Amino acid sequence: MKFGKKFKREMVPEWIEAYVDYNGLKQILQEIRHFKESKQPSTPSKTLEKRLALYRNFSGLNLQGNVQNTGDIEDQVIAVNTVQHENYRKFYKTKFLASPEGAENEIMFFDTLDHEFNKVNTFYKDKVDEVMREVTLLNKQMDALIALRIKVMDPGFNAFPSLQSLSLDINNSTPSRITSPLRMTIVDTDGMPAGPSVDPTYGRQGSTTNASYPKLPINRNILRENGETDSQKADPLEILHHVKIVNTFESPISTIRGVLSESKENDLSYKKEELKKVEHRLKLVFIEFYQKLGHLKHFSYMNLSAFSKILKKYEKITSRKAARSYLKMVDNSYLGSSEEVTSLLDRVETTFIKHFSQSNRREGMKILRPKHKREKHRITFMTGFFSGCSIALLVAVILLRDDRKLIDKDEGTSYLDKIVPLYSFYAYIVLHMLLYAANIYFWRHYKINYAFIFGFKQGTELSYREVFLLSNGLAMLVLAALLMHLHMNSRAEVYGTRIEYLPLGLIMALLVITFCPFNIIYRSSRLFLIRFVFRCICAPLYKVTLPDFFLADQMTSQVEAIRSLEYYICYYTWIKSSHGHNMCESHNIYNIFYFILAIIPYWFRFFQCVRRLCEEKDQAQALNGLRYFLTILALVIKTAYGLRKGSTLEVLVILSSLITTFFNTYWDIVVDWGLLRRKSKNKFLRDKLILHHKSVYFIAMVLDVLLRFAWLQLVLKFNVHSLQGSTVSSTFACLEVIRRGMWNFFRLENEHLNNVGKYRAFKSVPLPFAYHEEDEHKEE
Repeated sequence: MKFGKKFKREMVPEWIEAYVDYNGLKQILQEIRHFKESKQPSTPSKTLEKRLALYRNFSGLNLQGNVQNTGDIEDQVIAVNTVQHENYRKFYKTKFLASPEGAENEIMFFDTLDHEFNKVNTFYKDKVDEVMREVTLLNKQMDALIALRIKVMDPGFNAFPSLQSLSLDINNSTPSRITSPLRMTIVDTDGMPAGPSVDPTYGRQGSTTNASYPKLPINRNILRENGETDSQKADPLEILHHVKIVNTFESPISTIRGVLSESKENDLSYKKEELKKVEHRLKLVFIEFYQKLGHLKHFSYMNLSAFSKILKKYEKITSRKAARSYLKMVDNSYLGSSEEVTSLLDRVETTFIKHFSQSNRREGMKILRPKHKREKHRITFMTGFFSGCSIALLVAVILLRDDRKLIDKDEGTSYLDKIVPLYSFYAYIVLHMLLYAANIYFWRHYKINYAFIFGFKQGTELSYREVFLLSNGLAMLVLAALLMHLHMNSRAEVYGTRIEYLPLGLIMALLVITFCPFNIIYRSSRLFLIRFVFRCICAPLYKVTLPDFFLADQMTSQVEAIRSLEYYICYYTWIKSSHGHNMCESHNIYNIFYFILAIIPYWFRFFQCVRRLCEEKDQAQALNGLRYFLTILALVIKTAYGLRKGSTLEVLVILSSLITTFFNTYWDIVVDWGLLRRKSKNKFLRDKLILHHKSVYFIAMVLDVLLRFAWLQLVLKFNVHSLQGSTVSSTFACLEVIRRGMWNFFRLENEHLNNVGKYRAFKSVPLPFAYHEEDEHKEE
């Protein structure tokens, strides 16, 4: 694979703007090549020289092999100077020393190269500084965790002998050498963050439990405070008097307690349950921190490789020796010489293995470095097999329906009205899954980090092939059951009432698979779905995250599917197999729940908006909550109109639906998709677009408006021969699912671009402990 493709593929999606513009620099080099070819046609001697240049020994990342012949100053092409800005940051400026005649493109190349390098170097230093600040917080958190462990597990522990032994161990330790992938240097121990919480021993090989590890460098300046060593400090359990547990309000009980009490922090109870919760939260913090360090290290490596590759291309095209001077500057810069990230990776591994995996290195590294999923050939094969079977069964169902002339006969129409709600439930689910598989395909194609946005655990997210497999498998089962239903109905005298239990058996099988506790059929994804459905049901009692309101939005497009579940209960409770669908509508309880079930998903979203308004104090959530409340009113009026026709209800349906539809359409396009910006570089769109064809966005906006107004069919009563009875509501329910699938792609695109604009590539995990030492000093 060429480096350009590899460079683009391995970028951190949210940091894409911070990487060197490798393709832009290549375009400038192509202009230089075309200019030289037009001015100086190639000759056999020059062609031979270019061929020989391919075999020269060059490595931009290891300059030690290139410093033998320094050359005269007359042979130097560039001179790299350091510019000190007011904020004490170093910026680099390259001066082109060769003749400027005909070298305008080369001068532009080095100006662009300087700009890209300063951008990358500044970003990397800012991120490392941010990491170093987090290290200080993590050290304090680990101090509190260790003290809490001692207090809970061994209340009679005497800390002073252990502290003296730790002090002797630290004073007798010596710094070790750390090997960088680019250089072999001795790490400056005075510049490394450390603390008593970081284990001073570490090893990469040997036993995972009882191993003697070589020493890591220790920052003795941080281990001392006011001229005293840790052995001269007071009891380390004293720290517990200055910390409290942060209440994140992530569970219903914690939320209720937070509402009843004014404080967002709880005193320590010194119970084992409390210790387990703290350990779990700190474990997540360390995992996320380790991922950030890994991304930073890879960011540095890929950009250093890009600068080396692009300068190699420059030398090949221009035959000028400029790479050595420039890469020497790169190697001496913060990007090329910093070792903090490499050192911290080792120290985090050591701390995590000792404190969170019981000194089992193998298990600890499995958690810190989960393996990526590999695409399996059997998934592709089974997907093709299921899809082929589904298409064949669908054709068979259509042919059998036409052969029995179920649409033309009144008896056939009544029969379809009875069984369509039983099987339409699966049609909505299958259609939604197919659209989700398509969304995943396009999200991956356009580098939208959907796994991070949804919070999937690495290695457990489903690919589009797997979702497509599940949807086709479900479609095959449903169509096979429907075909059997139609066939057995023609011989009702033989099969009797057993026909009617086919849909019930199908839904029971679906529920058994969904709640199956065994590790089969993507258990982690099923548990993820169940957990967030439960969080939606308890919306005001759980902290609202993007997966919460995203799933609730999907449920608002599945109102007919939810009503189908009510029809199942009615069908198998009150109706005999010979009666029709109208029997359900004669029951008052059925009609009441017909209203209630329609508004439940919107109530979920309404309560989520209320929760976010109370926590985030964002006024936009008040408008969003108002939008869902108006939608609930419009849906109630529309449902009443569908059950009891009337001129008054018809006017109310038109007015309420118009207001709600305009409000929802505006919110979809302007807020959720971020389009129709007045001062955008792309007219009527937004500044940043992932899709290259702008017309796609305009088509999507038009389709969203048209599909939002699909309710007009119920009011204007278009006479469509093939749409009768319950088929009408089923058809427009499918259109709403299609609109939701389209909305999903652009909603996540906008979310991803917001993450890119803020360089937000990691989850924010709240720390368990809150320190109050500074506040006490201020009071004194």
